[in-house]
Amino acid sequence: MKKAKITEIFSSVQGEGPYVGEEQIFVRFYGCNLGCRFCDESKKDTFLEYGPSEVIERIIDAKNKTVSFTGGEPLLHADFLKEILPVLKEKKIKIYLETNGTLKDRLLDILDCVDIISMDLKLPSSTGLRPYWGEHADFLKEGLKKELFVKAVVTRKTLLSDIIEAISIVETVDRNIPFIIQPSSYNGSIEKVDLLFTFFDRARERLNNVRVIPQVHKILGMR
Repeated sequence: MKKAKITEIFSSVQGEGPYVGEEQIFVRFYGCNLGCRFCDESKKDTFLEYGPSEVIERIIDAKNKTVSFTGGEPLLHADFLKEILPVLKEKKIKIYLETNGTLKDRLLDILDCVDIISMDLKLPSSTGLRPYWGEHADFLKEGLKKELFVKAVVTRKTLLSDIIEAISIVETVDRNIPFIIQPSSYNGSIEKVDLLFTFFDRARERLNNVRVIPQVHKILGMR
């Protein structure tokens, strides 16, 4: 039986993106293929191993209509998700996938069972990593088959040139994709980003749905 490393399973409200405030159950997978410098989850080193039936039971018992698979990076566990998502769909549970948008082939393994995709656009000046523009473009083209929005975490170090590149990628695929600019948060406080509204204005010039939404759950002191 397949097992997956999971940091936690819990009920809360969605704190990011256009579904902010919606009650969901969260399944947080352990581990990621990236290592963004602003990521809180990379500091966690504890997990439990769950079998498919255990995760399904926890989700159904929570009686929420939406389950968010998050991480870490849940698509590293696509084989595990392939076993549980069809069962959850039969139970009329909405599947919300939070992903870093770099693993298109893993997405294709489970795409039929996903309802909503929250894809991070990893800006190199924010993450401290190499660019993933090509991977993001390929991922968006496939993710567009479902309800899809993108988030771009911005910090004091974020360059305008990175935002412009991210805008170009989204515009090339579909300018109607919601584009969420997300200021990074630490210890319940939103990082002051001097260029925040410059980023916002540039995005609005070329995209149809642009919003600034911080990590509300962190501001409220929630998981």
